[in-house]
Amino acid sequence: MDIVFKKKLDDLQRDVALKSMDLEESPEEVGVELGRCSVRDKFIDITPKCVRCNLCVEECPVDAISDSSASRAARILDNCVKCEICAQTCPVRCINVVESTATIDEDVTYNLEYLRIPHRTLRMRDIQVTDKCTACGTCERFCPTGAIRVGETAAVDRSICIGCGACVNVCPSDAIKLERELGPVIETRRLMVDQDACVECLVCEENCPTGAIRIEDGEVVVDGDKCILCEVCSSKCPVAALKLERLSDES
Repeated sequence: MDIVFKKKLDDLQRDVALKSMDLEESPEEVGVELGRCSVRDKFIDITPKCVRCNLCVEECPVDAISDSSASRAARILDNCVKCEICAQTCPVRCINVVESTATIDEDVTYNLEYLRIPHRTLRMRDIQVTDKCTACGTCERFCPTGAIRVGETAAVDRSICIGCGACVNVCPSDAIKLERELGPVIETRRLMVDQDACVECLVCEENCPTGAIRIEDGEVVVDGDKCILCEVCSSKCPVAALKLERLSDES
């Protein structure tokens, strides 16, 4: 799904002037003039459909998602490296990955492209409600498939339980035990390395959040087991020796 909207260039220049001017100056005195350019970015957000399962929190390799609870949804934090693992993991697809492009010409055009992210395998292997259950109904309220009904105690319909763990996370009495199967992360991108362009500045090695990249004997070495295909090294490389490409067979 794509969303396109426009803004008049004069309005944008005025907004920039208002943010950059001294308090005693008027926007006209600042004299901001914007030339033609195009800026790309990407952001990840969690929608209000969050079912509080905390799977994204557990699977985030850089601890960039705050815990969810019955009273609050999970939230992406500022240290997110845009690896997209959370979007692959969310059982109800409530995490959006959006690529944005802002183009300045006669007007300012914003294009938002919602990327289609594949989903990892998620299966319930076993689930049990223990005698700690107080029949409070919190689990039933957050179950995304309606697999839980609460009478004198909570009962789980195993035929429609997906093993997300929302009930486990929100249960105030720790009454639900779950065993589930979560498949591997699906490779949707590839890190390309131009060894000839590398200048051995060590920026990639120093900034990699998982320690997956290093410079050895003048070459970039990437540990595939540690690399999470985030955007840190490719975005910080000053000579474009690292490039993250999205695979064409993503579905």
